Amino acid sequence: MSRPIKVTPQLVERVFFLKSEDATHRQIPLALGISMSTVKQLVNQRYANGFLSGGKTPCEPSNPPVDTSVAPTPEKATTALKAVRAKKLAPVVSNTTEAVPVVPAETEKEEPMLLQNQALTPQARKHFGLARNPFVDDVQSTDDVYQTPSVRYVRATLMDAAQHHGFVAVTGESGAGKSTLAEDLEERIKAEGRNVMVIRPYVLAMEASDTKGKTLKSSHIAEAIAYALDPNLKVKSSPEARFRQVHELLRASRKAGRRHLLVIEEAHCLPVATLKHLKRFIELKDGMQRLIGVALIGQPELRERLGSQNAEVREVAQRCEVVELEPLDAELEGYLQHKFARFDLKLADVFKPDAFDAMRARLIHIPRGARPGQSRSLCFPLVVNNLVCRAMNAAAQAHWPQVDAQVIKGC
Repeated sequence: MSRPIKVTPQLVERVFFLKSEDATHRQIPLALGISMSTVKQLVNQRYANGFLSGGKTPCEPSNPPVDTSVAPTPEKATTALKAVRAKKLAPVVSNTTEAVPVVPAETEKEEPMLLQNQALTPQARKHFGLARNPFVDDVQSTDDVYQTPSVRYVRATLMDAAQHHGFVAVTGESGAGKSTLAEDLEERIKAEGRNVMVIRPYVLAMEASDTKGKTLKSSHIAEAIAYALDPNLKVKSSPEARFRQVHELLRASRKAGRRHLLVIEEAHCLPVATLKHLKRFIELKDGMQRLIGVALIGQPELRERLGSQNAEVREVAQRCEVVELEPLDAELEGYLQHKFARFDLKLADVFKPDAFDAMRARLIHIPRGARPGQSRSLCFPLVVNNLVCRAMNAAAQAHWPQVDAQVIKGC
């Protein structure tokens, strides 16, 4: 039976010493032989204020934690931490006596969505027989776009907005492939010979407020439309004359048989006023015929801004169809098979069957303090690409023939 002891200044110092060594909150209790709750209390300054400020009276809780050891010396704490890390990262495996390949320890603190981009090393390319990295500049034609059911629906929705002047918002996490599908739309319009003009205002410095960058205003959008339709046009200075110019240009272009689609990337950064004004661009008509469609491309915040609870943009929300790019999940194997097939490489030559479930599990994110039902998948193309590169590098470095579940867990 473990006995309760007082939390000493030495124990507090050891906890913060191990934190400075980049130990995780799970590794610290194993290295020091204390409970997880004690570590959380110490890190949250429940005890440290009294000890580390030179106070004489320890700030003890009403129910002192149960512990079985006193604080070890810094040297012993470091040794214990190394043992904990070695035990975690080198489980026994059947096909080799070497440790499971791992990436540097500091990556343990990364969120799955923030997996740092890592190039495929020359050693890994040689190990798996690749002429170059299949994840760099990998989408150069519409054939390179892997089509999940979600992607097919978004592609159809974008083309419909271009052909019939619809109003659509495409949302998805960073790396989900939103910009790729916008580029894919332009390529399909050219390849199919459709008479559609895609107009893209520059959003290089766009932010929701002028304190952080530059807001994209309706007057800027009008200028982008005018210059796209007539590059030599002298745009009028007054708002009334400028918008009249745009309306007349769109009318003349439509009579020539052309369709128009306004595509705004990073639309989650649009100011509220500009979001509201987009409805008025949709309402530019020739008789009863719309003259321009609008496609917004943005991160999940855009969906929230266009939600029914946001009264400020209710007129836009009622008219805009919001579609979301879903994670790969069940399509993960198909995505990687498609990706490697473009380089004449078989998926089975790189991955063992258990690697795919390990990847899906690795990319499940549960926000801090959330309930189990609030978990979400981050299995999006860019995140998958980064994880696969890390795993292939690690496997090549350890001379493993294939990437399996244990390699994925170590990355």
